Amino acid sequence: MLVELRVENLLLIERAELRLGPGLNALTGETGAGKTVLAHALDLLLGGKPRAGIVRPGAAEAYVEGMFEAPPGLLDAPDLGELRERLPDDVDEIALGRRVGADGRTRAFVQGRSASAADLRELGARLISFYGQHEHRKLTIASAQLELLDGFGGDRAAAARAELAARHADVLGAIAEVDELRGRAGARDRDLDLLAFEIDEIQPLGPSEDEYAELLADRQRLRHVDALRAAAGGAAEALAPESGESGGGALLARAEQLADGPGAADPALVTLAERLRALRIEADDLAADLRRYEAGLDADPGRLQELEERLEAYERLIRKHGGSVAAVLAHADRCRQEHDQLSGAELALEEAEARLAGLLSARAKLAKKLSAIRAKAAPALAARVEQELAELAMDGARFGVELQAREKIAATGAERIDFLIAPNPGVAAAPLRDSASGGELSRVMLALMSIAAGGGPRTLVFDEVDAGIGGHTARAVGEKLRSLGRGRQVVCITHLPQIAALADRHFRIEKASAEEVARATVSELRADEIVEELCRMLGADVADAGARTHAGALLA
Repeated sequence: MLVELRVENLLLIERAELRLGPGLNALTGETGAGKTVLAHALDLLLGGKPRAGIVRPGAAEAYVEGMFEAPPGLLDAPDLGELRERLPDDVDEIALGRRVGADGRTRAFVQGRSASAADLRELGARLISFYGQHEHRKLTIASAQLELLDGFGGDRAAAARAELAARHADVLGAIAEVDELRGRAGARDRDLDLLAFEIDEIQPLGPSEDEYAELLADRQRLRHVDALRAAAGGAAEALAPESGESGGGALLARAEQLADGPGAADPALVTLAERLRALRIEADDLAADLRRYEAGLDADPGRLQELEERLEAYERLIRKHGGSVAAVLAHADRCRQEHDQLSGAELALEEAEARLAGLLSARAKLAKKLSAIRAKAAPALAARVEQELAELAMDGARFGVELQAREKIAATGAERIDFLIAPNPGVAAAPLRDSASGGELSRVMLALMSIAAGGGPRTLVFDEVDAGIGGHTARAVGEKLRSLGRGRQVVCITHLPQIAALADRHFRIEKASAEEVARATVSELRADEIVEELCRMLGADVADAGARTHAGALLA
């Protein structure tokens, strides 16, 4: 329920606070006083787009805030998951806010924390049903009529419709998969040849990152084999000349003998002598290793040619497939996987087609189940609407629900719908969109609201849906609005005294034009003020005794 509505600097309204309650809340005022501004304020709270120039002249921004009693499970919807994480648990009241700058930029708030307009739309749809001056025209749209019929059908219809929508989404996904597989099958042979060529180009080489590194090292060594031989041989000769002359090893041996001369006279010298001995042994081993390295260097020109050819094969693949051996290997894996998939494409297509056939059969059964629920609910809805219309001064009007089979099953079912109405006896029923006047549409909407919209938000807002009616009909519409208010909150912006007189709470908006910028104020009326407002709505002066008597009769 909407507990409080606060508006600041919105067009004519500089500041207004409305404390609303359960039942029927009426809002009245002269034409042009700003009643529709309050309707726009509610639309902003529901995430609507601000109109141009909505900010009061001279103000930096407009602000709208609504405080609502939070129904259980308000934030449980999956679409509100992110918002739910930012709000405290178990809130009893929830505040929605919207700021609109003079430059047109807007900011949304939930519980004082930043939110998006989409958050307001999601939350608002669970808190308020808004019916604008032309909202009843939605009754002429087939999708809205189907929703109303399913709403009348109750939980069974809602569950069947939700299940059908889910299965329809599965069918669309399966159709897309089959189409993709069929398209791939059309180019299958060409793609298989191309993939086989790519695989055959890489597979014979058997590339690996380790081998590539070794090949590069071997080529580098063979290209510099003469220099390597000279270096190794020269170093070995310096340590242990083959001519028998003294080399580095012989000099170390002489140093070792000299250090061993005093024997064990001083442990420190003994340690140094041992180090010399180790150097001499290492020098001998190093000289032998250098000669073996020199002898092992292969100078075969054919070997270098083999290396160059294999490296050229590597580098050709590297250039073609990503710049590294790892990229070449990854490309080969992808080609093999795609080749395997295409090789099994026929089987995959058969499996996908079988799965699609199963989903189509399941969807058809669900659609048939929903159709049966609707076929049973349609005459019952028509009968109930006729009863409601009789109470709304349309006695004798006939209402019908016509279901027509669709060529293809849709997410909403296997049929189209048309609401038919014959406003007067003896007149053939015709589609609601073609035959009903604005006043008749308003009453049909109220009848359907009373019957088929028992769930949903507990706050209903009507912005002059009583346009085009008057007299006893207006009284009947007012009674219906008051009846709707017995189980929920109804806010009605009206210009009819017959409706305003039935309100549990009456608010008046007045415009003062004495200032440079017109200003509108909103106030809740006391009992004596209600009589005065009804006199004004009747087109009479407050002092008119007859008008006051009429107003009193309306209130009575």
